[in-house]
Amino acid sequence: MAAISRRRVSALFRDGLNGGTTTEQGRILEDLICYVFSRVSGISIFKRNILNVFDTEEIDVAFWNDRLITGLPFLPNVLLVECKNWHNPVGSQEVSYFANRLRNRGCDFGILVATNGITGTASDLTAARFQMATALREGQRIMVITREELEELSHSRQLSTLLKRKICELVVSGTTLV
Repeated sequence: MAAISRRRVSALFRDGLNGGTTTEQGRILEDLICYVFSRVSGISIFKRNILNVFDTEEIDVAFWNDRLITGLPFLPNVLLVECKNWHNPVGSQEVSYFANRLRNRGCDFGILVATNGITGTASDLTAARFQMATALREGQRIMVITREELEELSHSRQLSTLLKRKICELVVSGTTLV
């Protein structure tokens, strides 16, 4: 387990906001996620911006997880991450699309980094939250991580704790509470 530089996280968010294009803003968020996850024992970047063989679906970041006891042993070996550095919450269409990409790859777990959260309300399961509940019913667990949560991290152990809490919240409540 290792320290996470809040200064570096803030600088990357600032760079992302100042990015010239949405593609550049997205790549900077991917850089940030690679930095944060690489601070966890046993996590390594496998590939970034990978298209499937049909050139129809892209995965932003793929991590390999050695599942070390000091790392993220409760998560699968392959961790797929979708990054949305948007000014608005991510909508149901994008959540559904990510769930479909996971399903097409035989994955039951994925991480959606949505800097401003997702749409809908947890209590009514509207909009994107409905898609989260639907994915869960189909055996997929999609974790949503926000900018605010990333900015609070100062140690990789906190990322592990955050993910554990989110998994429990998702499974117990049937949706994400973010």
